Amino acid sequence: MTSPPPVAGSGQLPIAEPAQARRAALRLIRVDGRAFAGMLALNALAAGAGLAAPWLLGRIIDEVKAGSELATVDRLALIILLCAVAQFLLSRYANYVGHRFGERTLARIREQFTERALALPSSAVERAGIGDLTTRGTTDVATVGVMLRDAGPDVAIASVQALFILGAVFVLNPLLGACGLLGLAGIWFGSRWYLRRAVTAYLAEGAAGSALAEELASTTSGARTMEALRLEQLRIAAGQRAIEESRRTRLKTLFLRTVLFPIVDVSYTIPVVAVLLIGGALMMRDPNAMTLGTVVAAALYLRQLAEPMNTILEQLERLQASTASFTRVEGLAAAPGNGTALAAPVPADDRIEVSGAYFAYDGGRDVLHGVDLRVRPGERLAIVGPSGAGKTTLGRLLAGMDVPRSGSVTVGGVPVADLDPALLRERVILVTQEIHVFLGTIRDNLQIAAPAATDADLRAALAAVGADWFDDLPDGLDTDLGHGAHRPDGAQAQQLALARVVLADPHTLILDEATALLDPGTARHTERALAAVLKGRTVIAIAHRLQTAHDADRVAVMQDGRVTELGTHEELVAAEGAYAALWHSWHGER
Repeated sequence: MTSPPPVAGSGQLPIAEPAQARRAALRLIRVDGRAFAGMLALNALAAGAGLAAPWLLGRIIDEVKAGSELATVDRLALIILLCAVAQFLLSRYANYVGHRFGERTLARIREQFTERALALPSSAVERAGIGDLTTRGTTDVATVGVMLRDAGPDVAIASVQALFILGAVFVLNPLLGACGLLGLAGIWFGSRWYLRRAVTAYLAEGAAGSALAEELASTTSGARTMEALRLEQLRIAAGQRAIEESRRTRLKTLFLRTVLFPIVDVSYTIPVVAVLLIGGALMMRDPNAMTLGTVVAAALYLRQLAEPMNTILEQLERLQASTASFTRVEGLAAAPGNGTALAAPVPADDRIEVSGAYFAYDGGRDVLHGVDLRVRPGERLAIVGPSGAGKTTLGRLLAGMDVPRSGSVTVGGVPVADLDPALLRERVILVTQEIHVFLGTIRDNLQIAAPAATDADLRAALAAVGADWFDDLPDGLDTDLGHGAHRPDGAQAQQLALARVVLADPHTLILDEATALLDPGTARHTERALAAVLKGRTVIAIAHRLQTAHDADRVAVMQDGRVTELGTHEELVAAEGAYAALWHSWHGER
């Protein structure tokens, strides 16, 4: 049995149920059904050609025993040679067709995975951890690819060959066929024992691999913070626990293989011995009922059966690992954002309202307590307050990245949770300090936001955010970014992210310390330039620099997860409350 998919809210990405995985596999086969059918047909022809040699060899023995002429033996030997050549050619072409089928199917799986991964809400990715998604998109997809390219076609060929060989033994003599089949019972029992445990074991191994990847990724990305807080030993201990869990799950799958393979090796010998003993006894009792050629042909068939059975059992491990990987890859179909598309409501306008919003991270204590806030279309609102006041959390709710535990956050009267993600991204864009520069040119990085933008549009967007450094690049928009090319510093990367915002032209822009990496003068210039470019749009700025609040239409002050003050800069300074204290402290006044 496979493990049930993670429950909603557990933070883990789901795993497909066996029935769901089977339906997905059948859909992939139907898409390229002709190639799949052709592969099976070629395998059947190759297996049929391979059956000729043992039967003809038995005929040769009987002919020699009967005193036939040498020409008869030569003719039968020539037929054996021709059948061997035909089997070789058919098997090669079947492999070729199977590998092409596997590559095309793997390409569809990769494309489907990418589409589903991009459709995931950011909050789902954050809760699951980047390690899980990365492992599914790399290790698991690669494992499925090995199955489609190698294990799948090999097992298909071997299965057809095994069925044809067993059928040939029964055609020769039903009693010898029954002896051979009963002799293989050990493989059947050993395989059932293995299969009952293998999928669960390989799923656990995949989950442990994801946890290890997540542990390494988080430790690497936060290395400087850990050094500063002297948390190195704690992180090393956590990494060692993840490594030990990964080792434990791998040893479990290794144990399963060490039990199965010896059973298989012994089971290959038993049918051949049984056929030789029983066939020899029958031949000695009644030479007319059982000939030497029939016994030899049956023994050769059963000996020949070892090769396809070996292939099937050797690939059984890959098939189980691939099945577990496929359930993890296909599990994204049940993740948030990948459900059946329904008619999503359309906001009436760009008005944003927060009413009685409470929010807690992963079932912990509330970090927002009954927040009420109304943002008018086209206004510039600054959200300020001490660290830990809930500013970033409120920004995530406004951007639709999280949903309140109770209360509501609406855009144009429509709850953000009910909006189509693509429509929400057109309406609201959140820009944080966590920016990313993609491998490629500057043009590639900018056209992510507006694929149809012209070079003039791209240059105007860079100018709007004060990216003067762009003019000094010899290749301009065609400048490569990343390792071995131009590597933008933090400020330049932030300006590229802001230039994408200008090109996207959202209805509402939320800036969460989006200019923190710029020096104060450049930051203020950039914010004013953005305000000019996005005139008429709603801009919500979460900032520690109170100059941003000074330039805003209204200021919301947050303390302990609540909006405690709301008004213009002048009104709040005059009120001599928390904002006034912050303003005076920022200016070095008592």
